[in-house]
Amino acid sequence: MRATRILFLFFWFIGILAYTSFCANVTYDHRALLIGGKRRILISGSIHYPRSTPEMWPDLIQKSKDGGLNVIETYVFWNKHEPVRGQYNFEGGNDLVKFVKLAAAAGLYVHLRIGPYVCAEWNYGGFPLWLHFIPGIQFRTDNEPFKREMQRFTAKIVDLMKQEKLYASQGGPIILSQIENEYGNGDIEPRYGPAAKPYVKWAAAMATSLNTGVPWVMCQQADAPDPIINTCNGFYCDQFTPNSNQKPKFWTENWSGWFRSFGGAVPYRPVEDLAFAVARFFQRGGTLQNYYMYHGGTNFDRTSGGPFISTSYDYDAPIDEYGIVRQPKWGHLKDVHKAIMLCEEALIATDPQIKSLGPNLEAAVYRAGSTCAAFLANVGTSSDATVNFNGNSYHLPAWSVSILPDCKNVALNTAKVNSLSTISSFTREIFKEDSDSLEGSSSGWSWTSETVGISKDDEFSKVGLLEQINTTADRSDYLWYSLSIDLDDDGGPQTVLHIESLGHALHAFINGKLAGSGVRDAAKKLDVPVTLVAGKNTIDLLSLTVGLQNYGAFFDTWGAGITGPVRLNGLKNGSTLDLSSQQWTYQVGLQGEQLGLSDGSSGNWNSQSTLPKNQPLTWYKIMQ
Repeated sequence: MRATRILFLFFWFIGILAYTSFCANVTYDHRALLIGGKRRILISGSIHYPRSTPEMWPDLIQKSKDGGLNVIETYVFWNKHEPVRGQYNFEGGNDLVKFVKLAAAAGLYVHLRIGPYVCAEWNYGGFPLWLHFIPGIQFRTDNEPFKREMQRFTAKIVDLMKQEKLYASQGGPIILSQIENEYGNGDIEPRYGPAAKPYVKWAAAMATSLNTGVPWVMCQQADAPDPIINTCNGFYCDQFTPNSNQKPKFWTENWSGWFRSFGGAVPYRPVEDLAFAVARFFQRGGTLQNYYMYHGGTNFDRTSGGPFISTSYDYDAPIDEYGIVRQPKWGHLKDVHKAIMLCEEALIATDPQIKSLGPNLEAAVYRAGSTCAAFLANVGTSSDATVNFNGNSYHLPAWSVSILPDCKNVALNTAKVNSLSTISSFTREIFKEDSDSLEGSSSGWSWTSETVGISKDDEFSKVGLLEQINTTADRSDYLWYSLSIDLDDDGGPQTVLHIESLGHALHAFINGKLAGSGVRDAAKKLDVPVTLVAGKNTIDLLSLTVGLQNYGAFFDTWGAGITGPVRLNGLKNGSTLDLSSQQWTYQVGLQGEQLGLSDGSSGNWNSQSTLPKNQPLTWYKIMQ
């Protein structure tokens, strides 16, 4: 028995070596991707390397393989790799090469979605903010400064992959690459006007000129130029048709759930619906589908986009944020993948023959010689049905697909879940669920106060109100706007501070005390009753960004911060005092950030047993 196991491990190891050193020509026809001249059914899952730790990568990849995937898909995140122009970072959690090699070692292919615009609910859509400051630049259009930078970074990634021999044409695992991302959406491309189509053609030609030896795709791009494969993103893609009968039907994003927003509900997509969508796609001629996400992970540091995308990017994915398989989603999809792969020989051999079996009932048959596979679908949402097919009777629950690998026996029905449900639990209680949560569990907690207003020695003054992103360059989420004014009297009890901004969040302090706050739309026009004094008054406005915009036409021009006007309304004499054009003093970031409070490097903490409550601008820390 032991000798047999050693022999098995030997052949397994040789198989891995053979895979990672095998040079495969990758092409496509109307039916599928051809790897080494053979059509393949490809079941893929998105795992974004910066949304987990390198220590997690091997386990996440193995769980993906165990779940029936044969491809790992990831974006490439420009602002992680080039935070400063010309200074690259491919270390630690940015080690893209290591991630790709781990997928190869597990025997999985890789789809590398370079973009380099990724959206992905990622800060600034993946663009480094320095890009914004290049003179004359306009993002994602027929603009020479932008195209020059986009080509330079895309070529950098391609060259890095080539140096490590990671393309399938070199014996590596990368079988597909993507250029651009969802540009063809109706609220994006048309907004760029006549410059949009030349940009799409340029991006396609630029990508193919890099000679990766593997095909390129553009998702959500119905006019993707040949030889680029246009692909579908969405909850359902069974009705999608490529823009050429010479291209295969690919699904780059099958949304396994959705992202979370601060203050929003936790998204959930039932596995029965997800499985139905997958089976329908293969029933209707698809040959590559990718789960977005298979493992969502975490938006570490300040990588969340949005604004207001949460740090959790769990996505209700088959593998949860912490790397634990989510049942029954992971297990049921594994069963679906097994059933589909039992049909692979028939699926790659021919096109489906589709016929109606009645209202909302459909059969698709793949037959080539003695090989036969069939899918029976009930696309009705309310009623089960019984159908006759090939002389046999089959029960089809509402909104389900039955998979018959031999055109006779049902291997799986998508509505029938056999995997057990599990609920993850955490045994250590940190918070008590009451209004005294901090005070009630104060053991191990420490705190310190943030100074209101200007507290650092790098402040500067300017006349008028500055846009926040241009001022901070995203070095911090925080920008102080501070002003000192002299009044002849206290202004009266009806005085209101009126502030207009571009949203996100805003706190207003009068003479060092919090006067009011606004979040989201409430921050765009904030009216705060204020108490002033005769003589000198200080107005300190703290503007926050909560993740930079990551989606939308011209999103890089949307801006943030206080735009004005800023006024004192309702003074005693009935007048209004416009403060917008006065000389304001600015501070980028908080004092606590400079002291290292945000990254835990500071020892400047108060460990008193009683924690302050309802005290604005307080830092808290818990030692676990």
